Amino acid sequence: MRTCEEPRPPNGQSPIALAAGQSEYGFAEKVVEGMFIVVNSITIKIHSKAFHASFELWQLQGYSVNPNWQQSDLRLTRITDPQRGEVLTFKELTWQTLRIEADATDNGDQDPVTTPLRLITNQGRIQISLKRRTKDCNVVASKLMFLLDDLLWVLTDSQLKAMMKYAESLSEAMEKSAQQRKSMAPESVQVSETRFGAQQSWSQPFSVSPNASSISQYFDKHDMKESSYHLLISRLDLHICDDSHARESGALKHGMLGGAIQLTFRRMAFDYYPFHRAGDACKHWVRYSEAMETRGQWAKKLVSEFQSKIEKL
Repeated sequence: MRTCEEPRPPNGQSPIALAAGQSEYGFAEKVVEGMFIVVNSITIKIHSKAFHASFELWQLQGYSVNPNWQQSDLRLTRITDPQRGEVLTFKELTWQTLRIEADATDNGDQDPVTTPLRLITNQGRIQISLKRRTKDCNVVASKLMFLLDDLLWVLTDSQLKAMMKYAESLSEAMEKSAQQRKSMAPESVQVSETRFGAQQSWSQPFSVSPNASSISQYFDKHDMKESSYHLLISRLDLHICDDSHARESGALKHGMLGGAIQLTFRRMAFDYYPFHRAGDACKHWVRYSEAMETRGQWAKKLVSEFQSKIEKL
């Protein structure tokens, strides 16, 4: 893989549906989703202007699960609501070992002498939820949860500085990609809401069958209101050590030794909602609490003040 200077255009319709000669979510999509994938080892190499990185996975498995993240009948791994014209699918990826390594490139803007960044983790898994339109199989919203168990990470100060430079080199490309997604997200959300609102108003004069009502309630229970990304680490032991090998002779001469700091985090979580609009409700967030009500009122007040200033200008 190679980072792009400019974001690529959207993928468009599902290649599976196009290859099967269909435009809607149908039999071909269900067959591919039902596959159980096992890969002994996989290596992903990423090249950038400032650094190159590699991801190595061993004993990778991918399979469909039900909304409770359990393997079951494949018919229970998807929820289709004909009224909305949308379908929910749930996937899980597991692995035994993950190795991540990053190093500066020769022509990058890094220092001439850098320490490669390495991270080795044990078992982990990724839970993926997708909401797609049955009409064209386009993804309306997604939810990705990255779950790790106990993690031990030893970093030197030079590695920590290198990691910050790697993140800085990717920030520009990530910002452009985020702007592209945000510019396209309101349109897709608006189309989805308009379609759902029209179908709901159309179906009100008629009696709705109990089965359709129960499906709609089950869909609402596991629906993703907006795209989100989550990282959850059960325990993280982070050791940051002074990389004083270059100054070893001077340090010993003056009687000084390198220092170290240890940080321990339990149940550390990161939640990212890239398409959330200022002032919108947060009750559907994973770790929503009543304390967010005050923040919501504060955000709505700021939005209203900003809108009033824009109207005056």
